[in-house]
Amino acid sequence: MGGFGILQILELIGGLAFFLYGMRVMSDALEKSQGSKMKSILEKLTSSPFKGLLLGAAVTAVMQSSSATTVMIIGFVNSGIMTFSQSVCVIIGANVGALITNWILSLTGISGSGNIFMQLLNPTAFSPILALIGVVILMKKKSRKKDLGLMLIGFAVLMFGMQTMSDAVAPLKDNETFKNLLVLFQNPLLGILVGTLVTAVIQSSSASIGILQALSMSIPINYFTVVPIVLGQNIGTCITAILSGIGANKSAKRVAALHLSYNVIGAAVFMLFYVFLKNYIGVLSTNANPFGIALFNTIFKAFQVLILFPFYKQLEKLACRIIPEGKEDDEFNLLDERFFDSPSLAVSQAREVTIKMFLKAQDMLKKSIDLLENYSNEEFDYIVEGENKTDMYEDKLGSYLIKLTQHNMNVDDSRQATEFLHLIGDIERIGDHALNIAQAAQEINDKKIALSDDALTELKTMGAAVDEIITLSVDAFNGNNMDLALQIEPLEQVVDRLKIILKNNHIERLKKGGCSVEAGFVFSDIINNFERIGDHCSNIAVSILQLKNDSYSGHEFMNSMKSNNTSFTEKYEAYKKKYNVAKA
Repeated sequence: MGGFGILQILELIGGLAFFLYGMRVMSDALEKSQGSKMKSILEKLTSSPFKGLLLGAAVTAVMQSSSATTVMIIGFVNSGIMTFSQSVCVIIGANVGALITNWILSLTGISGSGNIFMQLLNPTAFSPILALIGVVILMKKKSRKKDLGLMLIGFAVLMFGMQTMSDAVAPLKDNETFKNLLVLFQNPLLGILVGTLVTAVIQSSSASIGILQALSMSIPINYFTVVPIVLGQNIGTCITAILSGIGANKSAKRVAALHLSYNVIGAAVFMLFYVFLKNYIGVLSTNANPFGIALFNTIFKAFQVLILFPFYKQLEKLACRIIPEGKEDDEFNLLDERFFDSPSLAVSQAREVTIKMFLKAQDMLKKSIDLLENYSNEEFDYIVEGENKTDMYEDKLGSYLIKLTQHNMNVDDSRQATEFLHLIGDIERIGDHALNIAQAAQEINDKKIALSDDALTELKTMGAAVDEIITLSVDAFNGNNMDLALQIEPLEQVVDRLKIILKNNHIERLKKGGCSVEAGFVFSDIINNFERIGDHCSNIAVSILQLKNDSYSGHEFMNSMKSNNTSFTEKYEAYKKKYNVAKA
C-alpha cells in the first residue's frame, strides 16, 4: 500500500492502544467517583416508564459508558435491588446516554485554521492542559480528588490516541486498494457484521465509534459505509451485557436479552428504511466526518426510542420468552462480583448481607435462650440449620470481601471492607455459642436434668442481658448508630459481672447440695457461652465505632471510656441495677 508501511501500522496500533486505555481510565474513574451516587438514584426509581428512560440516559451520560450502566443494572436486578420490569426503560435510556462521548469526540473535526477560538474548541488543543491538571492532582499525597485526576489524564490519553490513529492512516486516503476495501463495507450485512465484531472485541460502542470518527478525519469514508457499521457497533456493545449475564439469575439474564433485542430490532427496522431510501438521500454519498458520524448515531438512537419505547411492555415479554422461568434465585445474589468495578457499590452490598447474617444470629440466640425454659425439637433443628447458614454467610462474605480488597479502592471503602471481615467472624461465633446453648438445653431435656429454681432465675436474668446486648449490637450496626454502640460496653461489663456472681452462687449451691454435679456442668457451660457472646458484641461495638470514625483505635477508646467517663459509669450502674442477681 503506497505510503503505508510497517511504521504506520505500528503507529496505528499504538494510537489504538492509547485510545482504548484512555477510554478505560476515564470511564473507570467516573464509575468509581459516581458509582454510589448512581446506585442511590437508580434505587429510587419509580414505576414511571418515562422517568426510567431519563434516568438511564442521565446515568449513562455521567458514567460515559452504556456498557457500565447495563452491567450495573444487571447487578441490581440480580441482587433484587431493582426488578426486571423497572430495568426495561432504564436500559432503553442507557442506549441514548452513550451519545455524549461521540459528541465530545466530534469536536476533533474542528479545523478553523484561521481562527484561534475555533482551534481551542478542538479537544486535542486543550487536552494537554487537562493532563497537566490531572498529574498535579495525583501528585498531591492527600488529595481526595484522585478520581478526577485520573479522569482528566484518561481523557487526554484518549485524545492523543485518537490523533495518533488519524495521522497513521492519513497515507491511505489515496490508496486504491484501501478504497476498494471500503466499498465492500457498503454492503449492509457486511458493514453490520464488521461493526458488531469490532465492538464486541473492544466491548465499547463509544470507543468503536470514536475509532471510526478518528479514521474519518484522514481517509474518505462516505455515509454508505458508515451507516451499516454504526448499526453493527450498537449491536456489538451488547456483548458486555451478555457476558455479565452469565451466571446471574433469570431476571438478570432477561436484562441482557432485552438489551440485545432492543438493539437488533432497532438496527433491523432502520436498515429496512435505509435500503429503501438510500438512493434518494444525496448526503449519503458525501465523505463522513466526526460531527456527521455523531449526528447519524444520534438520529439512529432517536429513531430507536420513537419506534420501540412505546412497545417497552412487548420488549419485556419478549425477553421473558427468550429467558423462561427457571429455578429460584440464590439468596446470596447481593454479593455480585459485577460490582467490583464500583467498589463503593460492592461494599454496600456486602453490608446488606452482613445485616442479614447478623439478624440470623440474633434470631438463633433468642430461640436458644427460649429453649432453656420451653424445649422443642423443631426449634433445636431450626437453630442447627441456622448455625450452618451463618457458617455459609461467613464463607461467602469472607471470599467476596477478600476478592474485593484486591481491587483498586479508596481509603473509606477499603477500611469498611476490612472491618466487615472482622465483624463477620464475631457474628459467626455468636451463632456457634447460640448452638452451644441450644445443645445444653437439649441435654437438660434428654437427661431430665433438674436445675434449681435459683439457677433457672439466674439464667433467665443473664439471658435477658445477653438478649439486650445483641439487640443493641444489631441496631447499632444496622443504623450506623454511635449512641447505641456506646451502650454495648457498659452492658458487656455487667454480663461479665453476672458470670462471676452466677459461678460463685453455683459453687455455694454445690456445697449445700442444692444442685447436682451434672446440672452444675450444664449451668457453667451456659453462662460461659453467655459471657463469650457479650465479648463478641463488645468487639462488634469497636468495629462500629471505627467504621464511624477512623481517627482513633476502637479498643483504646473503649479503655479510656471505662477509666474516666461519667456517662459510662452511669450506664453501667443502670444496667447493673436492671440485671441484678443476689449473691449467695
